[in-house]
Amino acid sequence: MNAPLRRLSVVMMLMFFALMGAATYVQFFQADSLNADPRNVRTLYKQYGQDRGPIVVAGESIAYSEPVDDAFGFQRVYTDGPLYAPITGWYGMYQMTGLERASNSVLNGTDDSLLLARLRALFTGAENDGGSVELTIDPAAQQAAWEALDGRNGAAVALDPSTGAILAMVSSPSFDPNDLAGHSSTDVDAAYSELLEDPDNPLYNRAIGGDLYAPGSSFKLIDLAMLLETGDYQPDTVVEAPTEYRLPGTQDTYIRNPGGLACGDGEVPLEYALQVSCNTPFAMLAVEHGEEALAKQAEAFGFGQRLNIPLTVTPSVLGQDLDDAQLAMTAIGQFDVRVTPLQMAMVSAAVANDGELMTPHLVATERGPDLRVTRRADPSVLSEPISAETAATMTDMMVNVVDNGTGQAAGISGVQVAGKTGTAETGVEGPEGTVQPNAWFTAFAPADDPQVAVAVVLEGTEELGAAGTGGTVAAPVAREIMQAVLDQ
Repeated sequence: MNAPLRRLSVVMMLMFFALMGAATYVQFFQADSLNADPRNVRTLYKQYGQDRGPIVVAGESIAYSEPVDDAFGFQRVYTDGPLYAPITGWYGMYQMTGLERASNSVLNGTDDSLLLARLRALFTGAENDGGSVELTIDPAAQQAAWEALDGRNGAAVALDPSTGAILAMVSSPSFDPNDLAGHSSTDVDAAYSELLEDPDNPLYNRAIGGDLYAPGSSFKLIDLAMLLETGDYQPDTVVEAPTEYRLPGTQDTYIRNPGGLACGDGEVPLEYALQVSCNTPFAMLAVEHGEEALAKQAEAFGFGQRLNIPLTVTPSVLGQDLDDAQLAMTAIGQFDVRVTPLQMAMVSAAVANDGELMTPHLVATERGPDLRVTRRADPSVLSEPISAETAATMTDMMVNVVDNGTGQAAGISGVQVAGKTGTAETGVEGPEGTVQPNAWFTAFAPADDPQVAVAVVLEGTEELGAAGTGGTVAAPVAREIMQAVLDQ
Protein backbone atom coordinates (compact mmCIF):
# COMPACT_ATOMS: atom_id res chain seq x y z
CA MET A 1 0.00 0.00 0.00
CA ASN A 2 1.47 3.32 -1.00
CA ALA A 3 1.87 6.24 1.38
CA PRO A 4 -1.22 8.26 0.31
CA LEU A 5 -3.51 5.28 0.87
CA ARG A 6 -1.96 4.59 4.28
CA ARG A 7 -2.53 8.20 5.33
CA LEU A 8 -6.12 8.09 4.04
CA SER A 9 -6.72 4.85 5.98
CA VAL A 10 -5.41 6.41 9.22
CA VAL A 11 -7.62 9.47 8.76
CA MET A 12 -10.69 7.32 8.14
CA MET A 13 -9.93 5.17 11.21
CA LEU A 14 -9.54 8.31 13.34
CA MET A 15 -12.83 9.68 12.02
CA PHE A 16 -14.51 6.33 12.74
CA PHE A 17 -13.27 6.27 16.34
CA ALA A 18 -14.23 9.94 16.78
CA LEU A 19 -17.74 9.15 15.56
CA MET A 20 -18.00 6.19 17.94
CA GLY A 21 -16.67 8.30 20.83
CA ALA A 22 -19.09 11.12 20.14
CA ALA A 23 -22.06 8.75 19.94
CA THR A 24 -21.00 7.05 23.20
CA TYR A 25 -20.57 10.41 24.94
CA VAL A 26 -24.01 11.63 23.84
CA GLN A 27 -25.87 8.38 24.51
CA PHE A 28 -24.22 7.54 27.84
CA PHE A 29 -22.65 10.55 29.53
CA GLN A 30 -25.17 13.14 28.33
CA ALA A 31 -28.26 10.93 28.58
CA ASP A 32 -29.54 12.28 31.88
CA SER A 33 -29.11 15.95 30.98
CA LEU A 34 -30.66 15.48 27.55
CA ASN A 35 -33.63 13.62 29.01
CA ALA A 36 -34.12 16.42 31.56
CA ASP A 37 -33.82 19.18 28.96
CA PRO A 38 -37.26 20.85 28.72
CA ARG A 39 -36.71 21.31 24.99
CA ASN A 40 -36.60 17.53 24.50
CA VAL A 41 -40.01 16.96 22.95
CA ARG A 42 -39.68 13.17 23.13
CA THR A 43 -39.21 13.34 26.89
CA LEU A 44 -42.10 15.78 27.14
CA TYR A 45 -44.42 13.47 25.24
CA LYS A 46 -43.26 10.50 27.30
CA GLN A 47 -43.98 12.28 30.57
CA TYR A 48 -47.38 13.56 29.45
CA GLY A 49 -48.23 10.18 28.01
CA GLN A 50 -48.28 8.67 31.49
CA ASP A 51 -51.33 8.60 33.77
CA ARG A 52 -49.88 10.80 36.50
CA GLY A 53 -51.39 10.15 39.94
CA PRO A 54 -53.82 12.50 41.70
CA ILE A 55 -53.40 14.91 44.58
CA VAL A 56 -56.26 14.26 46.98
CA VAL A 57 -58.05 16.23 49.71
CA ALA A 58 -60.64 14.45 51.87
CA GLY A 59 -61.14 11.75 49.26
CA GLU A 60 -61.59 14.15 46.33
CA SER A 61 -58.96 14.72 43.64
CA ILE A 62 -57.89 18.35 43.41
CA ALA A 63 -55.33 17.56 40.70
CA TYR A 64 -55.54 14.63 38.29
CA SER A 65 -54.74 13.57 34.71
CA GLU A 66 -57.42 12.83 32.13
CA PRO A 67 -56.94 11.22 28.70
CA VAL A 68 -56.96 13.58 25.71
CA ASP A 69 -56.76 12.97 21.99
CA ASP A 70 -53.51 14.73 21.17
CA ALA A 71 -49.77 13.99 21.06
CA PHE A 72 -49.44 14.37 24.84
CA GLY A 73 -51.97 11.70 25.79
CA PHE A 74 -53.03 13.17 29.14
CA GLN A 75 -54.05 16.62 30.38
CA ARG A 76 -53.46 17.72 33.96
CA VAL A 77 -56.66 19.13 35.51
CA TYR A 78 -57.03 21.20 38.69
CA THR A 79 -60.42 21.41 40.37
CA ASP A 80 -60.89 24.58 42.46
CA GLY A 81 -57.61 25.69 40.90
CA PRO A 82 -57.04 29.07 42.60
CA LEU A 83 -58.10 27.70 46.01
CA TYR A 84 -55.36 25.07 46.04
CA ALA A 85 -52.83 26.53 43.58
CA PRO A 86 -50.27 27.59 46.23
CA ILE A 87 -50.23 23.97 47.41
CA THR A 88 -50.49 21.95 44.20
CA GLY A 89 -48.49 24.28 42.00
CA TRP A 90 -48.78 23.12 38.40
CA TYR A 91 -47.39 20.48 36.06
CA GLY A 92 -46.73 22.18 32.76
CA MET A 93 -44.90 21.77 29.50
CA TYR A 94 -41.63 23.23 30.73
CA GLN A 95 -42.00 23.53 34.48
CA MET A 96 -43.52 21.98 37.57
CA THR A 97 -43.97 23.66 40.94
CA GLY A 98 -45.54 23.11 44.35
CA LEU A 99 -46.48 19.55 45.29
CA GLU A 100 -46.35 18.58 41.63
CA ARG A 101 -42.60 19.03 41.96
CA ALA A 102 -42.06 18.09 45.62
CA SER A 103 -43.97 14.80 45.22
CA ASN A 104 -43.10 14.24 41.57
CA SER A 105 -41.52 10.81 42.02
CA VAL A 106 -44.68 9.49 43.69
CA LEU A 107 -47.03 11.10 41.19
CA ASN A 108 -45.09 9.82 38.17
CA GLY A 109 -44.62 6.34 39.65
CA THR A 110 -40.80 6.30 39.93
CA ASP A 111 -40.50 6.62 43.70
CA ASP A 112 -38.64 3.83 45.52
CA SER A 113 -41.77 3.17 47.58
CA LEU A 114 -43.56 2.13 44.37
CA LEU A 115 -41.00 -0.51 43.34
CA LEU A 116 -43.40 -3.41 43.85
CA ALA A 117 -46.08 -1.67 41.78
CA ARG A 118 -43.56 -1.17 38.97
CA LEU A 119 -42.54 -4.83 39.11
CA ARG A 120 -46.17 -5.92 38.91
CA ALA A 121 -46.69 -3.67 35.91
CA LEU A 122 -43.55 -5.12 34.28
CA PHE A 123 -44.70 -8.74 34.59
CA THR A 124 -48.35 -8.11 33.74
CA GLY A 125 -47.69 -5.73 30.88
CA ALA A 126 -49.84 -3.05 32.51
CA GLU A 127 -49.08 0.65 32.30
CA ASN A 128 -46.78 2.01 35.01
CA ASP A 129 -49.21 4.57 36.42
CA GLY A 130 -48.39 7.10 39.10
CA GLY A 131 -49.24 6.98 42.78
CA SER A 132 -51.52 9.31 44.70
CA VAL A 133 -50.71 11.90 47.36
CA GLU A 134 -53.35 12.52 50.04
CA LEU A 135 -53.11 15.81 51.92
CA THR A 136 -53.81 16.80 55.52
CA ILE A 137 -55.91 19.76 54.32
CA ASP A 138 -59.38 20.18 55.82
CA PRO A 139 -61.50 21.39 52.89
CA ALA A 140 -63.89 23.31 55.18
CA ALA A 141 -61.02 25.21 56.79
CA GLN A 142 -59.40 25.86 53.39
CA GLN A 143 -62.64 27.23 51.97
CA ALA A 144 -63.29 29.35 55.05
CA ALA A 145 -59.82 30.90 54.83
CA TRP A 146 -60.25 31.61 51.12
CA GLU A 147 -63.62 33.25 51.58
CA ALA A 148 -62.56 35.26 54.63
CA LEU A 149 -59.48 36.67 52.87
CA ASP A 150 -61.92 37.69 50.12
CA GLY A 151 -59.29 38.41 47.49
CA ARG A 152 -57.24 40.70 49.72
CA ASN A 153 -53.46 40.35 49.62
CA GLY A 154 -52.37 38.06 52.43
CA ALA A 155 -52.22 34.49 53.67
CA ALA A 156 -53.61 32.13 56.27
CA VAL A 157 -52.35 28.88 57.78
CA ALA A 158 -54.08 26.46 60.15
CA LEU A 159 -52.42 23.58 62.01
CA ASP A 160 -53.50 20.70 64.17
CA PRO A 161 -51.37 21.50 67.26
CA SER A 162 -51.16 17.88 68.42
CA THR A 163 -49.81 16.44 65.14
CA GLY A 164 -48.46 19.33 63.05
CA ALA A 165 -50.88 18.47 60.23
CA ILE A 166 -51.58 21.51 58.04
CA LEU A 167 -55.35 21.97 57.91
CA ALA A 168 -55.41 25.05 55.69
CA MET A 169 -52.91 26.98 53.61
CA VAL A 170 -54.23 29.85 51.52
CA SER A 171 -52.33 32.58 49.71
CA SER A 172 -54.09 35.51 48.07
CA PRO A 173 -54.16 36.60 45.31
CA SER A 174 -53.85 33.23 43.66
CA PHE A 175 -53.91 31.92 40.09
CA ASP A 176 -55.50 29.14 38.05
CA PRO A 177 -52.95 26.36 37.43
CA ASN A 178 -55.10 25.08 34.56
CA ASP A 179 -53.88 28.06 32.54
CA LEU A 180 -50.27 26.88 32.96
CA ALA A 181 -50.90 23.18 32.37
CA GLY A 182 -52.21 23.45 28.82
CA HIS A 183 -50.69 21.92 25.68
CA SER A 184 -50.42 25.15 23.70
CA SER A 185 -47.02 26.74 24.34
CA THR A 186 -48.31 30.06 23.04
CA ASP A 187 -51.22 30.17 25.49
CA VAL A 188 -49.13 28.90 28.41
CA ASP A 189 -46.34 31.41 27.78
CA ALA A 190 -48.85 34.26 27.60
CA ALA A 191 -50.53 33.22 30.85
CA TYR A 192 -47.19 32.79 32.63
CA SER A 193 -45.89 36.16 31.45
CA GLU A 194 -49.05 37.87 32.65
CA LEU A 195 -48.66 36.32 36.12
CA LEU A 196 -44.98 37.28 36.31
CA GLU A 197 -45.81 40.89 35.45
CA ASP A 198 -48.61 41.14 38.03
CA PRO A 199 -47.37 43.51 40.79
CA ASP A 200 -49.36 41.53 43.38
CA ASN A 201 -47.17 38.46 42.75
CA PRO A 202 -49.90 35.79 42.60
CA LEU A 203 -47.28 33.08 42.01
CA TYR A 204 -45.88 33.56 45.54
CA ASN A 205 -47.05 31.21 48.23
CA ARG A 206 -47.22 33.91 50.88
CA ALA A 207 -47.97 31.35 53.59
CA ILE A 208 -44.47 29.86 53.46
CA GLY A 209 -42.29 32.15 51.36
CA GLY A 210 -42.22 35.16 49.12
CA ASP A 211 -40.80 38.30 50.70
CA LEU A 212 -41.79 37.37 54.31
CA TYR A 213 -43.34 39.84 56.72
CA ALA A 214 -42.51 41.86 59.80
CA PRO A 215 -44.73 40.24 62.47
CA GLY A 216 -45.50 43.36 64.50
CA SER A 217 -46.88 42.75 67.97
CA SER A 218 -47.62 39.08 67.32
CA PHE A 219 -43.89 38.66 68.01
CA LYS A 220 -44.54 39.63 71.63
CA LEU A 221 -45.53 36.01 72.20
CA ILE A 222 -41.85 35.14 71.79
CA ASP A 223 -40.88 37.98 74.17
CA LEU A 224 -43.41 36.64 76.65
CA ALA A 225 -42.12 33.07 76.37
CA MET A 226 -38.57 34.30 77.00
CA LEU A 227 -39.67 36.21 80.11
CA LEU A 228 -41.78 33.42 81.59
CA GLU A 229 -39.08 30.81 80.98
CA THR A 230 -36.71 32.73 83.27
CA GLY A 231 -39.02 31.99 86.19
CA ASP A 232 -38.83 35.62 87.29
CA TYR A 233 -42.11 36.73 85.73
CA GLN A 234 -45.78 35.91 86.24
CA PRO A 235 -48.91 37.48 84.72
CA ASP A 236 -49.22 39.81 87.72
CA THR A 237 -45.57 40.89 87.69
CA VAL A 238 -45.50 44.68 87.48
CA VAL A 239 -43.32 46.04 84.67
CA GLU A 240 -42.39 49.55 83.56
CA ALA A 241 -44.64 50.83 80.79
CA PRO A 242 -43.93 54.45 79.91
CA THR A 243 -45.87 56.26 77.20
CA GLU A 244 -42.68 56.47 75.16
CA TYR A 245 -39.24 54.89 75.33
CA ARG A 246 -36.17 56.55 73.82
CA LEU A 247 -34.15 54.00 71.92
CA PRO A 248 -30.72 53.42 73.50
CA GLY A 249 -27.93 55.32 71.76
CA THR A 250 -30.28 57.75 70.02
CA GLN A 251 -31.15 61.37 70.74
CA ASP A 252 -34.73 61.66 69.56
CA THR A 253 -35.92 58.26 68.31
CA TYR A 254 -38.73 56.81 70.40
CA ILE A 255 -40.89 53.72 70.62
CA ARG A 256 -44.46 54.60 71.50
CA ASN A 257 -47.49 52.53 72.33
CA PRO A 258 -50.21 51.97 69.71
CA GLY A 259 -51.93 55.26 68.98
CA GLY A 260 -49.36 57.07 71.10
CA LEU A 261 -51.45 56.28 74.17
CA ALA A 262 -50.33 55.71 77.73
CA CYS A 263 -50.06 52.14 78.98
CA GLY A 264 -51.82 52.32 82.33
CA ASP A 265 -50.14 54.70 84.74
CA GLY A 266 -46.60 53.86 83.68
CA GLU A 267 -46.40 50.58 85.57
CA VAL A 268 -48.68 47.67 84.69
CA PRO A 269 -48.97 43.91 85.23
CA LEU A 270 -47.34 41.92 82.44
CA GLU A 271 -50.74 40.41 81.59
CA TYR A 272 -52.20 43.87 80.98
CA ALA A 273 -49.22 44.85 78.79
CA LEU A 274 -50.03 41.87 76.53
CA GLN A 275 -53.78 42.46 76.72
CA VAL A 276 -53.58 45.95 75.20
CA SER A 277 -50.31 45.28 73.34
CA CYS A 278 -48.14 47.95 74.91
CA ASN A 279 -44.86 48.40 73.03
CA THR A 280 -42.63 50.09 75.57
CA PRO A 281 -42.49 47.37 78.26
CA PHE A 282 -41.63 44.59 75.81
CA ALA A 283 -38.96 46.73 74.11
CA MET A 284 -37.38 47.62 77.46
CA LEU A 285 -37.48 44.04 78.75
CA ALA A 286 -35.85 42.71 75.58
CA VAL A 287 -32.98 45.15 75.97
CA GLU A 288 -32.65 44.15 79.62
CA HIS A 289 -32.39 40.42 78.80
CA GLY A 290 -30.27 40.80 75.68
CA GLU A 291 -30.11 39.54 72.11
CA GLU A 292 -28.82 36.07 72.97
CA ALA A 293 -31.81 35.22 75.16
CA LEU A 294 -34.33 36.48 72.60
CA ALA A 295 -32.56 34.73 69.71
CA LYS A 296 -32.42 31.46 71.63
CA GLN A 297 -36.15 31.62 72.31
CA ALA A 298 -36.99 32.46 68.68
CA GLU A 299 -34.82 29.61 67.39
CA ALA A 300 -36.56 27.20 69.75
CA PHE A 301 -39.84 28.10 68.04
CA GLY A 302 -38.34 27.32 64.62
CA PHE A 303 -36.70 30.56 63.48
CA GLY A 304 -33.83 29.86 61.10
CA GLN A 305 -34.86 26.26 60.41
CA ARG A 306 -35.23 24.98 56.88
CA LEU A 307 -38.43 22.98 56.69
CA ASN A 308 -39.83 20.82 53.91
CA ILE A 309 -43.50 20.06 54.35
CA PRO A 310 -42.61 18.78 51.61
CA LEU A 311 -42.88 22.23 50.02
CA THR A 312 -39.78 24.25 50.83
CA VAL A 313 -40.41 26.80 53.59
CA THR A 314 -38.37 29.99 53.70
CA PRO A 315 -36.75 30.24 57.16
CA SER A 316 -37.98 33.05 59.38
CA VAL A 317 -35.19 35.36 60.56
CA LEU A 318 -34.53 37.51 63.61
CA GLY A 319 -31.60 39.61 62.45
CA GLN A 320 -28.03 39.44 63.73
CA ASP A 321 -25.55 41.51 65.72
CA LEU A 322 -28.28 43.80 66.99
CA ASP A 323 -27.45 46.84 69.06
CA ASP A 324 -29.83 47.75 71.89
CA ALA A 325 -31.93 50.09 69.73
CA GLN A 326 -32.33 47.43 67.06
CA LEU A 327 -33.12 44.80 69.68
CA ALA A 328 -35.86 47.01 71.13
CA MET A 329 -37.43 47.35 67.67
CA THR A 330 -37.09 43.61 67.08
CA ALA A 331 -38.99 42.90 70.31
CA ILE A 332 -42.08 44.59 68.89
CA GLY A 333 -41.76 42.74 65.56
CA GLN A 334 -40.03 45.44 63.55
CA PHE A 335 -36.50 46.17 62.26
CA ASP A 336 -35.08 43.05 60.50
CA VAL A 337 -37.29 40.32 61.97
CA ARG A 338 -39.22 38.61 59.17
CA VAL A 339 -41.56 35.64 59.38
CA THR A 340 -43.89 33.42 57.41
CA PRO A 341 -47.50 32.93 58.49
CA LEU A 342 -46.60 29.25 58.98
CA GLN A 343 -43.98 30.29 61.54
CA MET A 344 -46.46 32.31 63.58
CA ALA A 345 -48.99 29.47 63.43
CA MET A 346 -46.21 27.24 64.80
CA VAL A 347 -45.73 29.59 67.76
CA SER A 348 -49.40 29.34 68.71
CA ALA A 349 -49.41 25.59 68.05
CA ALA A 350 -46.52 25.07 70.47
CA VAL A 351 -48.33 26.99 73.20
CA ALA A 352 -51.50 25.00 72.49
CA ASN A 353 -49.63 21.67 72.66
CA ASP A 354 -48.23 22.09 76.19
CA GLY A 355 -44.93 23.49 74.91
CA GLU A 356 -44.20 20.83 72.28
CA LEU A 357 -43.87 22.04 68.70
CA MET A 358 -44.81 19.34 66.21
CA THR A 359 -43.19 19.24 62.80
CA PRO A 360 -45.63 20.74 60.29
CA HIS A 361 -46.53 18.49 57.38
CA LEU A 362 -48.85 18.61 54.40
CA VAL A 363 -48.92 15.00 53.17
CA ALA A 364 -50.97 12.49 55.17
CA THR A 365 -50.67 9.37 52.99
CA GLU A 366 -49.05 8.20 49.78
CA ARG A 367 -50.54 5.30 47.82
CA GLY A 368 -49.49 3.24 44.86
CA PRO A 369 -51.58 3.00 41.68
CA ASP A 370 -53.26 -0.05 43.24
CA LEU A 371 -54.29 2.19 46.21
CA ARG A 372 -52.04 0.34 48.63
CA VAL A 373 -50.54 2.65 51.28
CA THR A 374 -46.82 3.08 50.67
CA ARG A 375 -46.11 5.85 53.17
CA ARG A 376 -48.07 7.39 56.02
CA ALA A 377 -47.29 10.55 57.98
CA ASP A 378 -45.59 9.92 61.30
CA PRO A 379 -46.05 13.01 63.53
CA SER A 380 -42.82 14.05 65.23
CA VAL A 381 -41.70 16.67 67.74
CA LEU A 382 -39.66 19.44 66.13
CA SER A 383 -38.68 21.14 69.40
CA GLU A 384 -39.83 21.94 72.94
CA PRO A 385 -39.51 25.73 73.06
CA ILE A 386 -41.29 26.22 76.39
CA SER A 387 -42.29 24.20 79.42
CA ALA A 388 -45.82 22.95 79.98
CA GLU A 389 -46.12 25.45 82.85
CA THR A 390 -45.12 28.36 80.60
CA ALA A 391 -47.55 27.13 77.93
CA ALA A 392 -50.41 27.08 80.46
CA THR A 393 -49.59 30.62 81.62
CA MET A 394 -49.34 31.91 78.07
CA THR A 395 -52.66 30.27 77.21
CA ASP A 396 -54.42 32.12 80.04
CA MET A 397 -52.82 35.41 79.00
CA MET A 398 -53.77 34.89 75.34
CA VAL A 399 -57.36 34.07 76.34
CA ASN A 400 -57.40 37.39 78.18
CA VAL A 401 -56.29 39.15 74.97
CA VAL A 402 -59.37 37.80 73.17
CA ASP A 403 -61.79 38.21 76.07
CA ASN A 404 -60.74 41.68 77.20
CA GLY A 405 -58.09 43.08 74.88
CA THR A 406 -57.15 43.75 71.27
CA GLY A 407 -58.29 40.35 69.95
CA GLN A 408 -61.99 40.49 70.77
CA ALA A 409 -63.02 40.22 67.11
CA ALA A 410 -61.73 36.62 67.17
CA GLY A 411 -64.19 35.55 69.85
CA ILE A 412 -66.37 32.48 69.20
CA SER A 413 -69.55 32.02 71.19
CA GLY A 414 -69.21 29.24 73.73
CA VAL A 415 -65.51 28.67 72.95
CA GLN A 416 -62.43 30.03 74.70
CA VAL A 417 -60.06 31.43 72.08
CA ALA A 418 -56.42 32.25 72.88
CA GLY A 419 -54.83 34.79 70.55
CA LYS A 420 -52.54 37.72 69.87
CA THR A 421 -52.86 40.63 67.47
CA GLY A 422 -50.11 42.30 65.51
CA THR A 423 -49.87 45.43 63.38
CA ALA A 424 -46.58 45.91 61.55
CA GLU A 425 -45.37 49.13 59.98
CA THR A 426 -44.32 48.66 56.37
CA GLY A 427 -42.96 52.08 55.48
CA VAL A 428 -45.53 52.29 52.69
CA GLU A 429 -47.59 55.45 52.62
CA GLY A 430 -51.13 55.62 51.35
CA PRO A 431 -53.20 58.59 50.21
CA GLU A 432 -52.52 61.85 52.04
CA GLY A 433 -49.65 60.37 54.01
CA THR A 434 -51.64 57.64 55.78
CA VAL A 435 -49.68 54.54 56.78
CA GLN A 436 -50.53 51.11 55.44
CA PRO A 437 -49.54 48.52 58.06
CA ASN A 438 -49.70 44.76 57.73
CA ALA A 439 -52.30 43.19 60.02
CA TRP A 440 -51.65 39.96 61.95
CA PHE A 441 -53.53 37.58 64.17
CA THR A 442 -52.42 34.24 65.56
CA ALA A 443 -54.53 32.05 67.83
CA PHE A 444 -55.74 28.60 68.86
CA ALA A 445 -59.03 27.12 70.06
CA PRO A 446 -60.55 25.80 72.18
CA ALA A 447 -58.08 27.00 74.79
CA ASP A 448 -58.78 24.06 77.11
CA ASP A 449 -58.67 21.40 74.35
CA PRO A 450 -56.89 22.88 71.30
CA GLN A 451 -58.01 21.52 67.93
CA VAL A 452 -56.66 24.21 65.63
CA ALA A 453 -53.94 26.88 65.63
CA VAL A 454 -53.96 29.65 63.03
CA ALA A 455 -52.03 32.61 61.74
CA VAL A 456 -53.36 35.26 59.38
CA VAL A 457 -51.64 38.20 57.72
CA LEU A 458 -53.27 40.85 55.57
CA GLU A 459 -50.96 43.16 53.66
CA GLY A 460 -51.31 46.89 54.11
CA THR A 461 -53.13 48.35 51.13
CA GLU A 462 -55.00 51.51 50.31
CA GLU A 463 -58.21 49.56 50.89
CA LEU A 464 -57.27 48.63 54.47
CA GLY A 465 -55.60 51.95 55.25
CA ALA A 466 -54.41 52.97 58.68
CA ALA A 467 -57.44 51.33 60.31
CA GLY A 468 -56.33 47.88 59.14
CA THR A 469 -55.02 46.55 62.45
CA GLY A 470 -54.61 42.95 63.45
CA GLY A 471 -57.59 43.18 65.76
CA THR A 472 -59.93 44.70 63.20
CA VAL A 473 -59.16 42.84 59.96
CA ALA A 474 -57.00 39.77 60.65
CA ALA A 475 -58.77 38.47 63.77
CA PRO A 476 -62.13 37.98 61.99
CA VAL A 477 -60.40 35.87 59.31
CA ALA A 478 -58.82 33.67 61.98
CA ARG A 479 -62.19 33.32 63.69
CA GLU A 480 -63.83 31.99 60.51
CA ILE A 481 -61.09 29.39 60.01
CA MET A 482 -61.23 28.17 63.61
CA GLN A 483 -65.02 28.06 63.50
CA ALA A 484 -64.92 25.92 60.34
CA VAL A 485 -62.68 23.36 62.05
CA LEU A 486 -64.66 23.31 65.29
CA ASP A 487 -68.03 22.97 63.54
CA GLN A 488 -67.12 19.50 62.23
